[in-house]
Order: sequence, then C-alpha cells, then structure tokens
Amino acid sequence: MDIPRIFNIAESNHRIHNPFTSEDLATLGAALHLKAGNRVLDLGSGSGELLCTWAKDFGIIGTGVDMSQLFHTQAKLRAEELAVVNQVGFIHDDAAGYIATEKVDVAACIGATWIGGGVAGTIELLDKSLLAGGIILIGEPYWIQRPPTEDIAKGCLAGAISDYLLLPELIRSFHALNYDVVEMVLADQKGWDRYMAAQWLTMRRWLETNPDDDFVENVRAQLDSDPERYTRYTREYMGWGVFALMKR
Repeated sequence: MDIPRIFNIAESNHRIHNPFTSEDLATLGAALHLKAGNRVLDLGSGSGELLCTWAKDFGIIGTGVDMSQLFHTQAKLRAEELAVVNQVGFIHDDAAGYIATEKVDVAACIGATWIGGGVAGTIELLDKSLLAGGIILIGEPYWIQRPPTEDIAKGCLAGAISDYLLLPELIRSFHALNYDVVEMVLADQKGWDRYMAAQWLTMRRWLETNPDDDFVENVRAQLDSDPERYTRYTREYMGWGVFALMKR
C-alpha cells in the first residue's frame, strides 16, 4: 500500500505536504485553543508535522493515518526528534473509512478529502470519530478566481472547473451541510511557493543520483513542465485553506 511514486519522490523532503508553512500550523493550533490532553485524529497525516508539533507545543495526544510508507516512516522519526513518541502514534493504512476507537476533540483531514469521496463525505467520516462539541478540520483548495476555460482548470491540476468552488461558495457549502465555520487559516503565496518550488530541487537531486532508475522519464517530465505550469496557472487561480467546523 502506497501513494503514487511521483509524490514520494517530489515531496520526500517536505515536512508539510500542502501549501501551509510551519507558522500556519502554529497559528491554526493557537486559534483552536488546543489544550494538553486534547485528542486529535489526522486522516492523511503525511509526515506527521501537524500532530508532532501540536504535541510538542500544546500537549495534544494524536493519531495519524497515511498510506505512504515513506511519509509514515518520516512521521515516526519526527515524533522521535521532537520527543513526543508517547503522545502521538502513526498508522500505515488507507485513511478512507478509518474511525477512531476512542472519540477525539479534533478530527482533521488536511488536503486529502478524496478519502471520503469529496468534502461532504470526508466531513461525514470525520464526524464518526468526533466527540460532541468537537471540531472538524478540512484542508481544501478553492478558486481565487474562477478559471475562464476548462484547459486552465486542468493546468491547475483540477479535473474540471466544477471540482472546486470560490471561497465564499466553499464557506456556504459548509453551512449547507449544517456546520458553522468557526475558524480558518488560509495559505498565502509564500506557502504555495514553498510547497511547490521545493519539489523542483528535490526532483533534480533525485535525477542526479538515480540516472538508471526506470522512473527517470516520469520525474524528468514533471520537472520540465511543473515550474511553468505552476506559475502560469496554479499561482494565479488557486487558493488553499484549513477550515474549522462545528456541527449545529
């Protein structure tokens, strides 16, 4: 069980696998008024930065689930590095359908809402692990401006314009699901650049050290196209944020 190899290669040096910075994670944790002993579930937890830093900074207890073997290993190493192995645990598994054995204060899916078939299904899944009065965190892209053509949307790596909403529409969609939006932290351009541009050096170094690998053509094709594609399309049209929700 693993994610597509290109992501394991391109994001192998990332601690955060989305456009958030470490400052954004800290801002979000503080905004939620996290307290020692709060339980947090993170589905699609990547390299574990959210859980590990929140365990260190706020004293939370957490469980992360991710299907990348590489990121799972990195998460465990990060927990050791920050001396929080007694507070957080990581499960190498498909997060789709995962329900916590003990209800949590915060249930999160930051940038992996495919696990529930979209935003609505992921919220429904997270709610099954949540204590009454708890908070759901959803990390999701949105359109800064709606692309004028489907080709531009595909340049942003969307399947179609309809895949994402404008920010006010996304907020309204949470309300339609009977949730109040009680906080949000939005990625800025620095976060987007650090997430995307950092992949290019990682891919270039991988190509230099793995010239005979069967996957070289795939990595070379992505490195050839990604800088222009990102600066022409994603940087112009796409936003990203984490939204804190509470059921009405």
